[in-house]
Formats: sequence, C-alpha cells, structure tokens
Amino acid sequence: MASKTVVVGSAVGLHARPAAIIAEAAEKYDDEITLAVVDGDDDEGVDAASALMIMTLGAEKGVSVVVTSDNEEAVEEIAALVEKDLDA
Repeated sequence: MASKTVVVGSAVGLHARPAAIIAEAAEKYDDEITLAVVDGDDDEGVDAASALMIMTLGAEKGVSVVVTSDNEEAVEEIAALVEKDLDA
C-alpha cells in the first residue's frame, strides 16, 4: 500500500471547490483512495472520490493529510492536488 503525507495548499482548506476537483480526479481510478488528517479522529480516512466525504475532514490550509491507495500513481496525483492551491 502506497501513502504520502502532504500539506493542504488551498487557501480555505478542502472545502467544496477543491474537494470536487480532488474527487473528480480520484473517480478515474478503479482503486480505493483514502484521505485522512494526520492525528485526526478518523484513522481509516475517507473516500477521495467523494467530495462530501473530503469536506467532512475539515482540513484547513496547512493541515497534514495522508493519501493512501494500492495505486502509487493515484497517490501521487491526488497528493499533488491536495498540496496545490485549487482556489487560485
């Protein structure tokens, strides 16, 4: 299982717009991809293909998030999106 820890780059965190962009990218993979806040309440993480579930993380700018999947390419793509300011 591949995983990567990244810092949320969007100015207002993983709210509706960034969550939708991330979920759309995750949907193209057949593999499960999860996001979890480091030291957060949900160790299992949430489905990265669900914008609503991503928003439930409450991840604000600067928060560390772990992206996990069996697909290393998926981890890299989703991690890059989490790090990027998707509001810019």
